[in-house]
Amino acid sequence: MAAIAAKDGLLSLDEPAAATLTEWQDDPQREKITLRHLLSMTSGHKSRVGRPPGYGKAVASDIAAPPGSKFLYGPVPSQIFGEVMRLKLQAYGKSGGPKEYLEEHLFAPLGIEDYSWRNGPDKQPLMPQGVVMSARDWAKFGEFVRSGGQIGGTQIVDPDTFEALFEGGAANAAYGLSWWLPRPSQSKDAVTATTDIDDYADLLPADMVVAAGAGNQRLYVIPSLGVTIVRLAELDLAAALRGDHGKWSDYEFIQLALEAVDAKAPLPSN
Repeated sequence: MAAIAAKDGLLSLDEPAAATLTEWQDDPQREKITLRHLLSMTSGHKSRVGRPPGYGKAVASDIAAPPGSKFLYGPVPSQIFGEVMRLKLQAYGKSGGPKEYLEEHLFAPLGIEDYSWRNGPDKQPLMPQGVVMSARDWAKFGEFVRSGGQIGGTQIVDPDTFEALFEGGAANAAYGLSWWLPRPSQSKDAVTATTDIDDYADLLPADMVVAAGAGNQRLYVIPSLGVTIVRLAELDLAAALRGDHGKWSDYEFIQLALEAVDAKAPLPSN
């Protein structure tokens, strides 16, 4: 959504969120937060995974660390971005909110039609979670990412913004802007520990990007191998909230998956 909106001239990653969220202006901490900080989970907001507040409450959430200094994974930054998009679309005179914007510019062109999207407590569409679709449609999105943001040969994203989605940050090299990356991570938080791709960074394709969800649901996109892999799973919500992720290994799963599709460059054995 951010990369599409950048192409439309609605935003840039390094603009201050306070330019849109006027209540943040003249606040010494919040006025320094950029959209890049929100999307990289380094805005300083601490929030509980799986418990997204409404847009307004997210915007009013406390700051636990200086912007850019710490990786704090949670739903609040994504919900704040939802409010930024809502206000920007309103200011530009575009009908609907972030959900309708993404449906018009991405889902419909990709042929993604049979899905549902849950709302939060404020009846606004949830940004960090809530979209339910089939593996086939999820793979369409993965192929869109693998193509560099193209649909039918037409690029619908701003190239520089799209590329920035897959660049790790100083606070967590294994996380870009809403994407996990095979990079050694200096972040020791519990969420980063749910995937082992940072442990095997030197053995995985360098251009692989991962969307990782609760229940070990995954979307792997590997452009160099021409591969998009979707894994859907039944979510044990109680276990996820406890931080119990079982013995899941992304590295071992990718090995098996690439062997199954007869990849040209199989990974070395563990």
